[in-house]
Amino acid sequence: MIKPSFSYSKLILLLAIYFGLVLNIPLYKELYYLTRNQAVIHWGFLVSIPIFVISALNLLFQLFAWPKITKPFFALLLLLSSIISYASFQYRTIFDSEMLRNLMQTYSGEVFAYISVSSIVWIIAFGVFPTLVLFMTHIKPVNNQWGFIKHKLLSMGASALLIVIIGGFFYQDYVSLGRNHSEVRRLIIPTHFIYSANKYIKQTYFSPPMVYREIGTDAKQTDKALARAKEKPSLVILVVGETARAQNYQFNGYHKATNPFTSQQDVIFYPNVSSCGTATAISVPCMFSALNRDNYSHDIANNQDNVLDILKRANIDILWKDNDGGDKGVARHVTYREIKPNVNNLNCNGSSCFDMALFDNLDKEIDNMQGNRLVVLHLIGSHGPTYYQRYPKSHEIFTPVCARADIEKCTREEITNTYDNTIAYTDYVISQLINQLKAKESSYNTALLYLSDHGESLGEHGLYLHGMPYQLAPRYQTEIP
Repeated sequence: MIKPSFSYSKLILLLAIYFGLVLNIPLYKELYYLTRNQAVIHWGFLVSIPIFVISALNLLFQLFAWPKITKPFFALLLLLSSIISYASFQYRTIFDSEMLRNLMQTYSGEVFAYISVSSIVWIIAFGVFPTLVLFMTHIKPVNNQWGFIKHKLLSMGASALLIVIIGGFFYQDYVSLGRNHSEVRRLIIPTHFIYSANKYIKQTYFSPPMVYREIGTDAKQTDKALARAKEKPSLVILVVGETARAQNYQFNGYHKATNPFTSQQDVIFYPNVSSCGTATAISVPCMFSALNRDNYSHDIANNQDNVLDILKRANIDILWKDNDGGDKGVARHVTYREIKPNVNNLNCNGSSCFDMALFDNLDKEIDNMQGNRLVVLHLIGSHGPTYYQRYPKSHEIFTPVCARADIEKCTREEITNTYDNTIAYTDYVISQLINQLKAKESSYNTALLYLSDHGESLGEHGLYLHGMPYQLAPRYQTEIP
């Protein structure tokens, strides 16, 4: 079999062309959305964009093209970029450092939910196959170090010259695009991902250690409260929802009956509530911290007391029970129990569980606690894209549904119906918790509070799921019940 043979400079140029034209399809899709309704289209500027991207990538890639490391480095880059390209194309996902943090804290069952036939085909076609071609390609050996460096510098110089020429002709267009649509530059593959990965690694592994700070050190219960706790303790259940958005709540004026159970209870709905983040890894630690969205820092939140720590110091007995893959570090100092998917449990299928699984042993766990007590239940709620797996078939109220992971293949009606079923099932779970608390009113002073961690996009403007940078995120991802 004849193997293709190229010099390092030519191979890198071909890789830059492949990345620039093929793996950056999400970028051109976004540009299409931005320009399709414009009365006047600057075709020269639009045509210059792929040339600009290819030139910039060639300039960057040449820095990593050296004997022995070229193939493994770009093979890894091809595979990672194909995954990013798929998510960006199908869901308009932007991979910033916070998205990477969220991904690194994702459990295996959640990862499998994103696997579909279309994702596998995409990654094989645009990642695996080009990687195999790369390994089959013969790279001409470097016999003259100066000649090797000279060709590298010439290629980089030509790319830099093209960038300068394009900038000279279309400077104002690029400035306007960057100022008005900053999300565009975040879609360039692989530069933004590399930048974000570098930022995440620096923040996570190379930041100077922070001294842990205790706050609320004077927190305590009054003698009267402690005395009452001996006679009739307080029991509060805090339900942390997952991916529920306010727009699909019947209480918020939604046209469908998505709150059929709690609407029969005496509940109070709070409108106009915004999440602290658009992904669980940010929003959950933030909601329990003493910080707000404007000044939130993961490092600070991770190195100082949160509200659970302060309540524990005040001798409140706390239990965190989780059905969503982890507490994101919030419950590390309190009693923690995680629901383990078990095929013998009617509420579990071996990889995930319906939220009613949180009720297993809950009565006993509450009664074994001491004094005033707080129970935090972390739901899997409406976690996508496999919304249809979040509720039993018996709770499928709205049809037709989207029973697949690649939800972009379903109609808007099917996606919305499936998502609404998750909201209604969460409503059922909350109603059952309220009933359970009512049954305990003779022994406890009871209360229940529910709030979601963030919202969700269901295909509006071609955007799916969540995790957009907060300043770019639509209100569907930030307005919560």
